[in-house]
Amino acid sequence: MINKIVRDMAEAMQGIADGSTVLVGGFGSVGQPDALIEGLIEQGATDLTVVANNAGTGRVGLAKLMELGRVRKIICSFPRSAGSVVFEELYKAGKLELEIVPQGTLAERMRAAGAGVPAFYTPTGYGTLLTEGKPTAEFDGTPCVLEKALPGDVALIQAHHADRWGNLTYRRSGRNFNPVMAMAAKLAVAQVDEVEPLGTLDPEAVVTPGIFVGRVIRVPLAAG
Repeated sequence: MINKIVRDMAEAMQGIADGSTVLVGGFGSVGQPDALIEGLIEQGATDLTVVANNAGTGRVGLAKLMELGRVRKIICSFPRSAGSVVFEELYKAGKLELEIVPQGTLAERMRAAGAGVPAFYTPTGYGTLLTEGKPTAEFDGTPCVLEKALPGDVALIQAHHADRWGNLTYRRSGRNFNPVMAMAAKLAVAQVDEVEPLGTLDPEAVVTPGIFVGRVIRVPLAAG
């Protein structure tokens, strides 16, 4: 019997190794798997490469993971945003590597990884410092740059509902990067609001099929 629902956070984080590339869902705080990030902090993996939309805010969640010295490199679109104090401190001190990737390119690099496409050409970033040294080509008069797929060892994602097979639905803008990250990782761990009985999820509402999900943990929404 397939049952991807794990008993606790320790089981959800089991086997995440030092040096892993970890894809972290969310657009700012929306759709961000805060409980899973705290679980990763507790689990102890270090020397991580983190892929996320931004570099965290305040001193909680992703920022806390970085402040504890557990992140070697971050790949993101918006490293500086309101409250990104930890990133700025670490980067200025030379304690954190940074790779900036345009947001659409970041999403497509992970989508390509999930689809088995090793690389693709895009006009985004052509001729800028972000793409310096990368192969280029011209298509119908448009200069483009070659971008490689971006797979992950682990994806930490947030969804709305799941069943025991790992099929996932999302709530509005909480969808954002989460589906492509689930596809791009060897192991996707999903934090969900509710677990529904098998067969009750509307198939038309399932965005991430269970084949892309390894583990599911229910983290109920806070009251109020």
